[in-house]
Amino acid sequence: MTQRNLLTRITIDPQVCFGKPCIRGHRLWVALILDLLAGGWTVPELLEQYPGLEAEDVLACIAYGAELARDIAFDVPDVAAS
Repeated sequence: MTQRNLLTRITIDPQVCFGKPCIRGHRLWVALILDLLAGGWTVPELLEQYPGLEAEDVLACIAYGAELARDIAFDVPDVAAS
């Protein structure tokens, strides 16, 4: 599945979840899935915890985050300086 196809799994609707990017057909925010992955959750754990979620949905969240990272940057704390 191409990145373009994956991104079709993400929807933004002002009437759903305050217009935050969500996985199509779910009220799961892309940010929530990315936060859980960053916190150490695995894809199998996500699929078990959220019935109806597919592995491609998780990949779509990652692809969405990658697209945003191409255009938007923010300061990351320099832990080496501490």
